[in-house]
Amino acid sequence: MVTGANRGIGLGLVQHFLEYDAIEILIATCRNPEKAEELNKLKGDKRLHIIAMDVDDDESIKKVFEEVSELVSSNGLNVLINNAGILLPYEVDGQICRKTMLKQLETNSVSVAIVTQTFLGLLKKASSNVSGEDVRIDRAAIINISSTMASIEKNDGCFSGPMTAYRMSKSALNSFSRQSYMELSKYNILVVSFCPGWVRTDMGGENADIDVNESTRTLSANILRLDSRNNGLYFDRFLHPIPN
Repeated sequence: MVTGANRGIGLGLVQHFLEYDAIEILIATCRNPEKAEELNKLKGDKRLHIIAMDVDDDESIKKVFEEVSELVSSNGLNVLINNAGILLPYEVDGQICRKTMLKQLETNSVSVAIVTQTFLGLLKKASSNVSGEDVRIDRAAIINISSTMASIEKNDGCFSGPMTAYRMSKSALNSFSRQSYMELSKYNILVVSFCPGWVRTDMGGENADIDVNESTRTLSANILRLDSRNNGLYFDRFLHPIPN
């Protein structure tokens, strides 16, 4: 299941995951599927299920949980990819706006936590269907799409612009990822954060380094390689560790 799948990184991941025959069901969520033209072009593949979900709306999340529960049945959900996010300009040396900061934190970190908690039962179910203590992507996994801008250690001013609230939200997301790893290891659920790179999307802008296909081709392949060696960590799309 991929959230925020109507465009950018989310759409690119869906496109590449459909190239893998071993994936039996692929659930793509976004706020307005009827407006997701590129995503809807993929509906010819019967494994793909497009579902409306607003990650900032608890009732919407609960409704999708019920739909997904019916789809996956006793198999549970093997992989949850929390990709939906926003970027709201904000800087320390700028206008004060509590509403902007709270919205940024809500969507990029709080909503990820709520979606994860809601679908956790399905992830536990998938994990329990596999014997032994192995932790790997095809058992049960939570993948959080983060950013290099989440890294406090690497914040050397390399990304200019009003990114204060965005950086804060992604640092909070990484903190949630690490805590999820600590709490969910007993269920053999893998938890990893990824930076997809600086990508030419609506969020990344036209001057970014790479296009969506280049980013998500590498990212999707490496997501499908994850195992216990990667658990609880924070990587770029090449599986190189990023310091927190």
